[in-house]
Amino acid sequence: MEEQKIARINELYHKSKAEGLTAEESKEQQILRREYIDSFKRNLRSQLNNISIQEKDGSITDLGEKFGKQEGH
Repeated sequence: MEEQKIARINELYHKSKAEGLTAEESKEQQILRREYIDSFKRNLRSQLNNISIQEKDGSITDLGEKFGKQEGH
């Protein structure tokens, strides 16, 4: 997610605490937050798909392959 959008999320948060948001700003905040959460989930899933573990018997298990490299759940 772009730094500019994260800055806008923070700006809207601080404004909501200080003086409140208009209906339009509230809707923008919801959209930006959803976009941030979706981006975070995609990044986390990508990291988890790239983890391999060594089993007790010495074999390597790729968790991404084992659990199907699921996208965005």
